[in-house]
Amino acid sequence: MVRCVVVIMLFMLSVNLTDAAARHIIVVDSASREPLPGASVYDKSGRAIAVSNKRGHIPEQSSVSFPITVRYIGFKDKIVSSADADTVFMEEFYSRLPEVVVDARGLRLLHVLAFVREFSSLSTYTDTVFLFREKMVDFMIKTDKRTKFNGWVIPRTLTSKSYYRFTNTHGLDSVSDSYLNHFSWSDWVGLPPNSVLPLAMRVSESATDTVRGKYSPSEIWARAGDSLNITVDLLADTLRRRVVPNLDLFFKKYVDFEQLKINFDYDISGDTLRVLDLDKYSYRIDSRGRARDMFRFNRLNEPCFVSTTADVYILDKEFITLKEAKKWESHKFDVNETGIYEPMNSPDLSPEIKALIDRVNSIDAEKVRLAYVPDHRYISKYSGRNNFKIGNRALLILKQMTGISYVKAHRSMKNSWKSFVNDRRIKNSERSEE
Repeated sequence: MVRCVVVIMLFMLSVNLTDAAARHIIVVDSASREPLPGASVYDKSGRAIAVSNKRGHIPEQSSVSFPITVRYIGFKDKIVSSADADTVFMEEFYSRLPEVVVDARGLRLLHVLAFVREFSSLSTYTDTVFLFREKMVDFMIKTDKRTKFNGWVIPRTLTSKSYYRFTNTHGLDSVSDSYLNHFSWSDWVGLPPNSVLPLAMRVSESATDTVRGKYSPSEIWARAGDSLNITVDLLADTLRRRVVPNLDLFFKKYVDFEQLKINFDYDISGDTLRVLDLDKYSYRIDSRGRARDMFRFNRLNEPCFVSTTADVYILDKEFITLKEAKKWESHKFDVNETGIYEPMNSPDLSPEIKALIDRVNSIDAEKVRLAYVPDHRYISKYSGRNNFKIGNRALLILKQMTGISYVKAHRSMKNSWKSFVNDRRIKNSERSEE
């Protein structure tokens, strides 16, 4: 009898385990039904909590994390409302831009206008800064080598709207539309250089090609008619870094990249891939460290982690003259006059992001400014009319001419920095002892 009870219990346990395994969520391509490894998972607060494995499986999550949002480069975001879901079908983005025809020899530069939507985070072991940003950017591409104008292939921000959320280890948070530390990677990923279409893509309108790196695929090409998708893993092969040359210098600094993938969508019209054919590109960058290791953000010598996921939608491409390009370069854009134009094919924002936007927009900036108490250490110890006497003004001018003011200011700044570093070291050591 006891033996039968044990068998029954073992059977019930195996059934429960099987059911639990079946409830694990898998992320797949809605068209091919193939699993999507490396999909990012965010909880209802917008925090990254998991990444799908090579079979597309998402680690089991607590019910308090739901609804969760699944993101994958080149696909629309998918919101999963319940832990009972078993499969997440990701739908690929499709976009088309009108054909650009060049009919004048004087049009030697290509001006590109784009919309950028990014999700970035900066975190330590205790604090997290989350950033949602939308911005308008432009590029200026030189199409004639004889043109004595360099242009720019990294995004130049025309206008932007930023929404920050700051969270500490106790779960307390606050929001703002500005932050002194710049940690996003979105300003360093620009337009790709021209390249030749592989032979397999030229002879067939339905083909795939994989370029192997040292340990894993470095490039995956997939063509379906006039649509071409390229996924590039820059960590699989150092030669692929030519796609983002501006990031190359960070590999030599105090930055350790853990993920660096870029996805390009083209509407091809020939044997050469040009910026003119680019519809959209997306990327995911995860790194340990950033710039000076964000010294003033975290405790001394404590590592920080940065993650940026962004989608760049090409809105307009126009050939212009050199004279017009120089006007674009020198023009000063007024952020209040320059609007943000969201493309029709961009996905809807998640409820968490909408809530963050509402919180930031509801801030009474005037009330915050009036309630701010100035730091009296920055107020001059001199007061009254003595500051405006002729003798004092003449002495000030003389010091500026001889460089005395600059030397004293530089020395004062250096001493203040040393004092700040020593103070942080003392506080860190005290915390460690506690």
